[in-house]
Amino acid sequence: MVTLDWIVLGLFFMGLIGIIVWVLKQKEENTTDYFLAGKNAGWLSIGSSIFASNIGSEHLVGLAGAGFISGMAMAHWEMHAWLILVLGWVFVPFYDRIKVYTMPEFLERRFSPGSRSVLSIISLVSYVLTKVAVTVYAGGVVFDTVFNVESITLFGKEIDFFWVSAMGLVLITGIYTILGGMRAVLFTSVLQTPVLLFGSIVILIVGIAKVGGWAEVENIVGSNLKLVRPAADPDFPWTGVLLGSAIIGFWYWCTDQYIVQRVLSGRNQQQSRRGAILAGYFKLLPVFIFMVPGMIAFALNQKGLLQVGSSDSAFASMVAKLLPAGITGIVVCGLLAALMSSLASLFNSSAMLFVEDFYKKMRPNQEPKHYVRVGRAATATVVVLGVVWIPVMLGLGKVLYEYLQGVQGLLAPAIASVFLLGVFWRRMNAKGAFWGMITGFSVGMFRLILNVKYGLVGKIGGMIKSVLYINSDKAKNDMLDDLTTVSKTINHSFPSDVAAVLTEKVNTAMTSFSGLTADGKTYASELLSQVKDGIHQYYLDSGGIIYKIAAVNWLHYTVLLFFLCIVVMVLISLFTKAPSAEQLKYTYAASTAEERAATKASWNIWDIVNTIIILGVIVAFYFYFW
Repeated sequence: MVTLDWIVLGLFFMGLIGIIVWVLKQKEENTTDYFLAGKNAGWLSIGSSIFASNIGSEHLVGLAGAGFISGMAMAHWEMHAWLILVLGWVFVPFYDRIKVYTMPEFLERRFSPGSRSVLSIISLVSYVLTKVAVTVYAGGVVFDTVFNVESITLFGKEIDFFWVSAMGLVLITGIYTILGGMRAVLFTSVLQTPVLLFGSIVILIVGIAKVGGWAEVENIVGSNLKLVRPAADPDFPWTGVLLGSAIIGFWYWCTDQYIVQRVLSGRNQQQSRRGAILAGYFKLLPVFIFMVPGMIAFALNQKGLLQVGSSDSAFASMVAKLLPAGITGIVVCGLLAALMSSLASLFNSSAMLFVEDFYKKMRPNQEPKHYVRVGRAATATVVVLGVVWIPVMLGLGKVLYEYLQGVQGLLAPAIASVFLLGVFWRRMNAKGAFWGMITGFSVGMFRLILNVKYGLVGKIGGMIKSVLYINSDKAKNDMLDDLTTVSKTINHSFPSDVAAVLTEKVNTAMTSFSGLTADGKTYASELLSQVKDGIHQYYLDSGGIIYKIAAVNWLHYTVLLFFLCIVVMVLISLFTKAPSAEQLKYTYAASTAEERAATKASWNIWDIVNTIIILGVIVAFYFYFW
């Protein structure tokens, strides 16, 4: 960062402040104003907000890191523009007809207050485990890499710059979200989205030019360009990826308060649908502006043209090393935009969930401003819990984006199944919904506990690949520190005879790796693979069926969990009382002729044309990278 970059960053913040000041002058007297922007948003702000809310740190840091390590394997999650179209064409008319504030509110009307409470709990847990933890951690990674500052001194104490920058991001974003509410989130997104897109496209172009063209990237990345992997692939088997990613995507795009709140703020069906279509266009971009740069960073690293400390720092390393003065400042603005938009949307949605689905039941008939204050306090609590979870998240040892989707894969099946059946199957009842969600959430959290318990396997698994790509002394020292920790953990957690064999291999791997030669790194990787196999075998022998559950591929587990929820919901619903006529008003088939006519009048030929274009791009992408 040179003087010109700081000037650009200053101008960006001045624009942001200007928008917030304008928002604060708008009338905002109740929760509808604060949480849904007065239900008067247009398609441009809706589409921009959906995209900016989605494109957060998991893309800037995690998706680029996934591209660096595994190529196109996780691109399926970014080709979910078709699910945003499902949101626009199928669920926008439905949500508009039933007039709801939140997704838990829908479950209360369709089923029972108990179902509403369960969904709210699952949603808040997901915010803590994924959105807060991932965004705050990634913000620290970005600033640590771009500004290249190890630590700073505050109040006489030396503090890791990672935590200073991460928490500073939280405070800045929290202030403007708390003051401005949903309007601040929507209108700042209109500024942030183009800045983010411009910066990312610049990285893509500069990176391809630096590496020597796309053909060179294809040559170096090799088989990692394949989108569909064999069924025996330990990480991304096609038998799990295709359906597992769709389950997670359906939950996220069509039922998650975090995203659906954007279309609920639309002034009518036409504006909400067109906002979703615009977001569908935007959603085609992340593979090319985040994942492909991660692959480019891998190619540059292999050619010795770029030193990448870890897969999750791939994008930030390109920003810090490849861009000229001025442009670096613009891209840093883009990074800030993504991080802040993601956090801002999270803050607003979590506050709304807590207030509408819990607090109003305990303290009804309070002043609107009282509920807004309580929502702010709830948001602060969610943030604190998410920050506390970060060390646990790092202990699981996965690439950030894979961690994110892995946790979402444990939470999504319960919600996806209850919405799918609740909206489209009239016989689904309250008991089926409640116990199906309880079952799905409990079994999912059981797997998460097992992931933490047996996290050493995943941590070493991540090191097996990472040691092959490290070229810098700083990254080497970080890896040696991690390996030292692994060695100590093995000594403390395993029988002495097993620990002696495994720690010897870890120590030999450290010695071999420390020279940073190609042969040394390869040998270190082979030794770590043997250590992982040894730990796996020990857990199999001592853990029995419990470890076998933990060892099931995470995508297969997501699919199995989804069908378990479906079975539980269907069986309980069939053997208990049918839903009432009032509850059936909240099914898709309950729309009247007038309502269907209003929906039909809300779209025209251009909506269809744009939908077909988006679907065509998705088909072409799968054809090219299959």
